[in-house]
Amino acid sequence: MNKKDLSSLADNLGYRFTNPSWLREAVQHSSYVNEQRDAAARDNERLEFLGDAVLDLVITHILMDRFPDGREGDLSRMRATIVNESQLAEVAHRLNLGEHILLGKGEALSRGEEKNSILADALEAVIAAVYLDGGLNAVFNVVETHFTGLIPQVLEMAAVEDFKSRLQELVQGRFKTIPRYRVVAESGPDHDKTFEVRLTVGSILTAYGTGKSKKMAEQAAAAVALEQLEQELAGSS
Repeated sequence: MNKKDLSSLADNLGYRFTNPSWLREAVQHSSYVNEQRDAAARDNERLEFLGDAVLDLVITHILMDRFPDGREGDLSRMRATIVNESQLAEVAHRLNLGEHILLGKGEALSRGEEKNSILADALEAVIAAVYLDGGLNAVFNVVETHFTGLIPQVLEMAAVEDFKSRLQELVQGRFKTIPRYRVVAESGPDHDKTFEVRLTVGSILTAYGTGKSKKMAEQAAAAVALEQLEQELAGSS
């Protein structure tokens, strides 16, 4: 059985395992285990299941501490943004987790260690491994170290997302239609693109927004449109 040295991964996590077999199990993808002759080998799916719940608990605790007056709905949206697949994959990349994941031959040929879904699942399994090895305090420290840097970014995204939902609610209520979004320009290299989106509400208004993703550009356009509409409605009242 191919066994990679996981000491550098443990160093990146900032946690020393008492029982390293938990970490070993956490990086064993099902495609790898299925190719082994070792009947005792276990893939990381059970740990992923546990890690998902542990991560939700710890992130919820952190958000409640950071935002003692936060509403349940707002906290839920923030948590969902932090623990979504792309954010988990981002944390996994920073930990160099991909180079430690054990994959089957087919998955390795398709560069499975770079797939967001595999990285996110493996990270959840690693979180479960820390929890099983060291308990809640240990996993809390690891999650806090590697996830709290996402909170400012999540707050920015959540605030702009409110512009989209507020705009749609206003437009539907007032004009019985919905905003339409269209990408009208892209610039920059593939790894650092900037998108420009045009937002229209029938013939009522047009607004533009830019962002590092299509979603963020749409949200920025919604913020501009919402400000325009609110000013016009205030002036006509």
